[in-house]
Amino acid sequence: MLKTGFQGRKLAESVQAWHNMLKEKDTTVLMGLSGAMVPAGMRRIISYLIRERMIDCLVSTGANLFHDSHEALGRKHYVGSHLANDEKLFEHGVDRIYDIFAVEEEFRTADNLIADFAEEIGEISCSSREFMYLLGKELVKRGAAEDSIVVTAYRHNVPIFVPALSDSSIGIGLTIARRRGLKLEIDQIKDVDEITQIVEKSGHTGVVYVGGGVPKNFIQQTEVIASILGTDVAGHEYAIQYTADSPHWGGLSGCTFDEAVSWGKIAPQAKKVQVFVDATIALPIVAHALHERTRELKRNAPAFSWDGPEGLEIAYKE
Repeated sequence: MLKTGFQGRKLAESVQAWHNMLKEKDTTVLMGLSGAMVPAGMRRIISYLIRERMIDCLVSTGANLFHDSHEALGRKHYVGSHLANDEKLFEHGVDRIYDIFAVEEEFRTADNLIADFAEEIGEISCSSREFMYLLGKELVKRGAAEDSIVVTAYRHNVPIFVPALSDSSIGIGLTIARRRGLKLEIDQIKDVDEITQIVEKSGHTGVVYVGGGVPKNFIQQTEVIASILGTDVAGHEYAIQYTADSPHWGGLSGCTFDEAVSWGKIAPQAKKVQVFVDATIALPIVAHALHERTRELKRNAPAFSWDGPEGLEIAYKE
């Protein structure tokens, strides 16, 4: 596809850039995941990318991880229609996500499961990364599907950050627990510190964005924060985005990587590829292409240890 035109070529260029990023020594790959990717059927692809260490850190909306946990415990999303009568769907307790259906009562059961789990944890203050690790551990204990994003990240010690955790059904579950009297705090400033440490202590960094929004900015700002704190960083060295948004509206989801250079978030010499495409079309093609290209690759992926005397320690291992 490198010899096609338009977004077909851009899609091929993104695969080439991602492959080069995986071959680069001492490189940490961070992914930002937004949009309703799990209800749309992308869960196993993200899980695969984690398992094969094509990404080393995931920053996601809380919704995607709620839907992942929902499916991991045996519940479903269903093929529906965007032409359905929404008033009738409401009467029958069916939620619509464009052309995907889900059962509201099952969601509420999952909300309460999150609340019960939070009560088991007890009254602690933790980052969203720490909370998602504990949730992964709990899902494994409950016999959850191994192709879950949260379970796979737990198994492979890949950190998951959820910078807007409250803006999701996980947040609803934690609110239920709070109304029951639980004092559990998700420390979002600790999140900022922890992910900035990843960038500060990595040899090189590359980013892959599915959509944009909060996950994209949460990763982008690490370079600026590190610079303010006195770490000599030059911006992410690889940058890939799959988005259906446009830059001229001024929103971050369509913002170009060239614009990010002006902020110091992306290195001027970085390999930058922005593909204007529906991510549900791009991800299966890209994941398959990476699978074909990396069969013989022995990557030195980062291993994270959060209990070092100076905080996070990173060791790159094949």
